[in-house]
Amino acid sequence: MVARIPTKGLRDFDWLLALLAIGIVCFGTVQIRHAQPTEAYWVKQLIGLGIAVVAMLLVAFSDYRKLINIAPAFYVFGLLLLVIVLIPGIGLKINGQRAWIRVPGIGQFQPSEFVKVTTAMMLARYFGRRRDGALSLKEIAVGGLILALPIALILLEPDVGSVLTYLPILFTVLFLSGIKVRYVVAAVVLGVVLLPFAYWVGVKTGFVKNYQQERINVILDPENADRRGFGYNTWQSILTVGEGGLLGAHRTSGHSQSSLKFLPEPHTDFIFSVLAGNAGFIGCILVLLAYALLLSRLIAGAKRAPDRMGMLVIMAIVGGMTCQIFINIGMALGLLPVIGVPLPLMSSGLASLIATFIAIGFAMSVQLRRFVN
Repeated sequence: MVARIPTKGLRDFDWLLALLAIGIVCFGTVQIRHAQPTEAYWVKQLIGLGIAVVAMLLVAFSDYRKLINIAPAFYVFGLLLLVIVLIPGIGLKINGQRAWIRVPGIGQFQPSEFVKVTTAMMLARYFGRRRDGALSLKEIAVGGLILALPIALILLEPDVGSVLTYLPILFTVLFLSGIKVRYVVAAVVLGVVLLPFAYWVGVKTGFVKNYQQERINVILDPENADRRGFGYNTWQSILTVGEGGLLGAHRTSGHSQSSLKFLPEPHTDFIFSVLAGNAGFIGCILVLLAYALLLSRLIAGAKRAPDRMGMLVIMAIVGGMTCQIFINIGMALGLLPVIGVPLPLMSSGLASLIATFIAIGFAMSVQLRRFVN
């Protein structure tokens, strides 16, 4: 499985991509340390970074084509993990969601983060076959089924936030595989028409919980939102971001929204708010530029991929990561409802961190094999 890369091939190893990912994690660890000064989250993050880098290198120096060939095995194993996490006594229930498994010596493990990678591999394997012409309805349906299985299990947890980060993976693969324009238009029209109806049905059936309705109402009508109730998280996040100003208000003072514990989950969901408070507008712009450069390096690797499968996996990763970044920042700025989506590489969490580095390692594996027969 692990193939030997010629020494000259190391020239194609994307050192900038690796350093960007590690740099973002290290900067995020500083923010985690500030957000939770009495907890050891930042220590766990550094330990997770070490594990993640090793995992990235193992995947990078493995033959991605062999990994994609056994993608069905990874995919089925991921589905089994999503089933296991739903079993009471095995899956941990936190904040109303049974989405974690406790691993001795490591801590909490969230299978849905890793299943994103296996789902992207499975979609690339199916749509990456040599073919001509636009996608047929049958092919689109098969792709939808591949995505629907993990999504259905994740909805049972329930974790709507994670589900939203899965959807761009399929959309990206379908777009790059040659979906017909009329199918795209039909999907958009149906989405616009059916989404309000689906929301109404969800409310009536109880699938959309009361707190989820209130979080949506906070965004739709912020002026009348209860800032001590369901609007509390969003309001405190906006205050923390506003405190940062241009250069950051919390660089020398310990009296901030995050350090006073006014901001809920500052080390995970609202790490961008903590960043804005500490580093200000300038710091946020620099971090966004780092993300933009990281994503551009991934896209450049996809352009140089020797086959469609490699290209599709990388672009599926780019689609999912980009969506996750936008959702998390949208939550922090009060533009989107709070749905518990972490910021890739910056938010505290071993599963998300390691899964992201595995995805980056996959992109590196594709690039390293441009000239390997």
